[in-house]
Amino acid sequence: MAPEASSSEERGTVNVSRRRYVLAACMMAQFMAAVESTIVGTAMPTIVADLGGFHLFSWVFASYLLAAAASTPIYGRLADIYGRKRIFLVGASLFLVASAACGFASSMVMLIVLRTIQGLGAGAIQPIAWTVLGDIYAPRERAQVQGYLSAVFGTSAIGGPVLGGFIVEHLHWALVFWINIPVSLLAMGMLAIFLKERVERRSHEVDYLGTLLLVLGVGALMVVIVQARNLDTSVLLSLAAVAAIAFSLLVIQERRAREPIVPFRLWRMPIILIGNAGSFVIGALMMCNGAFLPTYVQGAMGGSPAAAGLALGASSVLWTFGTFGAGRLMNGRSYRAAALIGGLIMIVGIVGLLQLDASLGALWAGVAASVLGLGMGFSNTTFVIAVQTSVGWGQRGAVTSANMFLRTIGQSVGTAIFGAVFNFGIAQHIAGADDAINRLVQPGMRDGLGADEAAQLSDAIAGSMHNVYLIAGVLTLMLLFLGWRIPSGLSPTRQPVAGERPAAGED
Repeated sequence: MAPEASSSEERGTVNVSRRRYVLAACMMAQFMAAVESTIVGTAMPTIVADLGGFHLFSWVFASYLLAAAASTPIYGRLADIYGRKRIFLVGASLFLVASAACGFASSMVMLIVLRTIQGLGAGAIQPIAWTVLGDIYAPRERAQVQGYLSAVFGTSAIGGPVLGGFIVEHLHWALVFWINIPVSLLAMGMLAIFLKERVERRSHEVDYLGTLLLVLGVGALMVVIVQARNLDTSVLLSLAAVAAIAFSLLVIQERRAREPIVPFRLWRMPIILIGNAGSFVIGALMMCNGAFLPTYVQGAMGGSPAAAGLALGASSVLWTFGTFGAGRLMNGRSYRAAALIGGLIMIVGIVGLLQLDASLGALWAGVAASVLGLGMGFSNTTFVIAVQTSVGWGQRGAVTSANMFLRTIGQSVGTAIFGAVFNFGIAQHIAGADDAINRLVQPGMRDGLGADEAAQLSDAIAGSMHNVYLIAGVLTLMLLFLGWRIPSGLSPTRQPVAGERPAAGED
């Protein structure tokens, strides 16, 4: 087992006064990644009205997500080879330049191209920020600093839409992309100054073929998931075949590569396999809140967008408290205890969501969603720290980015599954109700529907959402099972470490 003393050795010579500046830089990096996913969505109707090309609307988001997902594991491995700071600065610079250029887009096609480049940079920001904190903080401290990152995420979830709405109403939509520029510059500058690394100088053998196969496989898979409703069956099957072949060849290549871009051999460790599976399930569960709860609050309950936003915001805030709670429980007991408590809390949240009824009001929805968020904070933190602490410096970037990559894939798969269940439920109640539901969830247009039609649509949404939360309940039971499968006795201070002694720290 790895005693706590090894964590101090792992950090090397650490200047604690400088550590706080690195933490602040990583929190700003988290803000960059988190606010991007909320502020742009708020501004998109205005952007489409200005640039045209409504039929390309979804690709503004899909292109960013595809590029970020495909590049995340690559950046993580490169950070293990060449150092965190150098790779972070490369990715953040790409993100910065693309963000600035997005504000000057003159067409939807141009915006999509720039968003793709922006996503390629974004793939480095969040995973490397989390990896850096895993390097400079001892295992028992990591839950607390991850709580700070979660607080940034929660703040962005609440403040992003508000800020985006203010910008498009009073200023120009380009500012939703430019708002990140000063934050990016400050985060890059602080990391460049305060993060000191001791990267081993030796020749490296970059796995170019593995990188190509990974990008091809992830790209094809993400297009299948994200654009399943918009593409012909033959195209979907072709892309699915490309993804399957690329991933099969990737596994073969990574077994032969001297420095594989995806070190699959580490996945043989039970804690890493369980942690990655847990992050995938959590990613899917995140979407039953983020993507569908507003539809229920506004459609079935007749609530305002502000009420839906408050329900989601409360869930994000409770996620932060769950992070801090998991840290205390992990350090005092074990990973298994923290994961099981998180799973049980999530079950309580899902039961509350299954009881949703229009007569209960948005407050009930917010409380139930918050309980679910609290449980996800427990579980997510447990799986991330367990994975990070199981390896040394030379593998931590790869395992952290792989964990976050699988959470992203889980979000995409969850959106697709829940969307299919929801749409099937609506179709069973009312055929061709898409346009009417769009009017139902818009407060200004809801009054134009007759009382009977509005009631029928509300019942259809409520019934469909009940099915969504049943599926979410099954996923929560799976997460509880994964927590139970974590080897007993493991904690941040009692865990074997695979890999070499690290070569990074601060001075």
